[in-house]
Amino acid sequence: MLDQQQLITGCKQKETWARKQLYELYAPTMLGICVRYVNERETAWDILQEGFIKVYTKIDSYSGAGSFEGWMKKIFITSALEYLRVAKTFKYNLNLDEYGDAIGNFDESIVETISAEEILRCINELPVGFKTVFNLYAIEGYSHAEIAKMLKIKESSSRSQLARARQMLQIKIQKLY
Repeated sequence: MLDQQQLITGCKQKETWARKQLYELYAPTMLGICVRYVNERETAWDILQEGFIKVYTKIDSYSGAGSFEGWMKKIFITSALEYLRVAKTFKYNLNLDEYGDAIGNFDESIVETISAEEILRCINELPVGFKTVFNLYAIEGYSHAEIAKMLKIKESSSRSQLARARQMLQIKIQKLY
């Protein structure tokens, strides 16, 4: 098995063997990222392929500073967001009256009783816009300012969408319990 630097060098030299090995090494992780943003597996696979094309064509811009996997993740997140933007699937308007004051009444001990798979399923059931902001903030660790820039929304919209996503998740998780 080659080390990461050899793979990067091989990809920069457009070596087929290096591209193939890089794909085999990172495709499962990057597919997981794609699936977090789009629920349809087929679409996630399309985004995965698109993302690897971008990795191969932009690999010369990787300077070696910072994590290579982190650099790749940004490309796949951006690819997923581009897909969502083009597909115009961001839906931020939702009547939250039915959710009431979930945040104030949530028993956090419930989370300990359900599986990670159930939590992920609840996240995937969120409207695309809410799920996207939640993933970017809670899972990827981006700030509201970064999310606003990525999604071309106001920072206050990012905060609002996260609050609504959390509220909806709490209701969904309480229903599981």
